[in-house]
Amino acid sequence: MLKNILGRIYALYALLLFATTMLIVFIPIWIASFWPEPTPSAFFVALGRRWMNIYLPLIGCPARLKGQEHFAPGQTYVIVCNHNALMDIPVTTGYVPGANKTLAKASMAKIPLFSVLYKIGSILVDRSSEASRKQSVVDMKHALSLGIHMLLYPEGTRNRTPEPLKAFYDGAFALAIDTQTPLMPSLLFNTRKIQPPGKTFFAWPHPIHYHILPPIPTTGMTRDDLPALKEKVFKIMWDYYTTNQDKL
Repeated sequence: MLKNILGRIYALYALLLFATTMLIVFIPIWIASFWPEPTPSAFFVALGRRWMNIYLPLIGCPARLKGQEHFAPGQTYVIVCNHNALMDIPVTTGYVPGANKTLAKASMAKIPLFSVLYKIGSILVDRSSEASRKQSVVDMKHALSLGIHMLLYPEGTRNRTPEPLKAFYDGAFALAIDTQTPLMPSLLFNTRKIQPPGKTFFAWPHPIHYHILPPIPTTGMTRDDLPALKEKVFKIMWDYYTTNQDKL
């Protein structure tokens, strides 16, 4: 019972500190939003990295990074990552080297203040609309053409199961194949410990590890290769996660 109470107090502290620090970075991000891409995305990520470098240690969740050397200068990637908690998105967005965008629900852009952050940091999609889904694919391909990495969560939603990963959707792999862009697996560790599934308004401090794995080329692949590529990446991520989760 004591941990439940302390966890809710900590969650309130983390939320209030996030809101406060967000207000500080909001104005320069809003100004940058008027510039043509990819400048706003690059500025947003650079500032977001500094924001997380301050915010995460203040809440007792410092980020420890591994594998960023796998990003080749001038190369754009489709990055896939596991998804266990709400805080996954600001952590991964801030610590992917270079400008990057993710895919987000269009409804998130309707939240005051968050709208600017989501419009710069994300490609928005209304999943109930076929036209919106098709347009989001066009927008992701355009972002890649501008040198902006696409950071996607192939599990779709948060993994609330006891398994290391949920089954992957096709979208990220189709995007990588269609654009002949290297696909880069990555893994977050311990965000599930910070925000355990099944607990409402509860959090607990713990260091976060974000590991980026070697990229997989897609040159010459077609949609016929999609199932094999998806299975290969799933196995790589599953094996790496299960091997390392108890060490971090």
